[in-house]
Amino acid sequence: MTKGVEGPLAGLTVIEMGTLIAGPFCGQILGDFGATVIKLEDPGKGDPMRQWGRSLPMGHSPWWPVIGRNKRSVTLNLRDPEGQAIAKRLIAGADVLVENFRPGALEKWGLGYEALSAENPRLIMARVSGFGQTGPYAQRAGYALIGEAMGGLRYITGEPDRAPARAGISIGDSLAGLNAALGVMMALHARERTGRGQVVDAAIYESVLSVMENLITEYGLTGYVRERSGAVLPGIAPSNAYPTADGALVVIGANQDTLFARLCEAMGRPGLASDPRYAGHAARGENQAELDSLIARWTATLDAEVLLELMRQHGVAAGRVYRAPDMLDDPQFAAREAIVETPHPVFGAVKMQNAFPRLSETPGAVRWPGPGLGEHTEAVLTERAGVDAGALAGLRARGVI
Repeated sequence: MTKGVEGPLAGLTVIEMGTLIAGPFCGQILGDFGATVIKLEDPGKGDPMRQWGRSLPMGHSPWWPVIGRNKRSVTLNLRDPEGQAIAKRLIAGADVLVENFRPGALEKWGLGYEALSAENPRLIMARVSGFGQTGPYAQRAGYALIGEAMGGLRYITGEPDRAPARAGISIGDSLAGLNAALGVMMALHARERTGRGQVVDAAIYESVLSVMENLITEYGLTGYVRERSGAVLPGIAPSNAYPTADGALVVIGANQDTLFARLCEAMGRPGLASDPRYAGHAARGENQAELDSLIARWTATLDAEVLLELMRQHGVAAGRVYRAPDMLDDPQFAAREAIVETPHPVFGAVKMQNAFPRLSETPGAVRWPGPGLGEHTEAVLTERAGVDAGALAGLRARGVI
């Protein structure tokens, strides 16, 4: 982590109204790169991510330090007219508003884009939802698993002889948050020319659809419906996870002609590269199962480290299938500080992924983990909303903050 360098978004003020993952991941990205992210949370409860997780060590979620990092927590009841009025004052001085309520909810509270932009024409509003702000499905509840299913990812994930599988993370939410952050950057650039903000409409199902490569185009041209293919991509060979003598799995990607020739040299069978069954991309794709079986029989005679060293010597892409402990032990992760440790008031310290991508002059950073609920309420409302100490006490007594 580079010390003493402001992120590229320093000076940008973001109000985050999102909960769970999709909206808050957008806020996390913006905060990682220096934006001042003020997260508005329900008094007494806060973002559900504070309680989520398979385990709750010391009564606290290990999820919250990551999704809440680099943010300032302000408790504010957005369903209360006083809370709405305070939110408007905060937003009037902000650059970006991130929200992932169901479409129409903010409008009911007088916090729709038309009302907010009337007071702050430069405001950029990132709206993350299951199906977007328009269309017949806009009002439907939409979570990551729905977006992943309707966006095409769920159907092609898993083994062909089993029901579709789900990825082990809420990838639809993260993709939507990433798209929202990208949209904010585009809108900021446009604002430099026009002086006006705009709405960034990021739908989960469309965010999944955007990474589905040629799935739609191939069907439109050929009528082919892509099916589940397990550990391989049909027609892309060799590119698979292969067994080793010591019980590990090593992934090898050698699906280009030059890479395949180098793999054949490493195997001691250079003639395979000119064998008509494997000479050329199309031939290897047609004989994918046979080729994978041939390679697997060879890798199963070698320990993982021996195999990896052979691949390194011959310039063939290869790597182990990592779990969390493998990442923490890897010298590449350590050298680039891909995983960092930051102080935490309860856990003492927490490890988490760093801020990506890397910028050479103004890098992102993990400055602090997810804050305590309402930790910054008094400071933010005093400095940015003009609320004095006496008014704070009254707001707290009425359950507004």
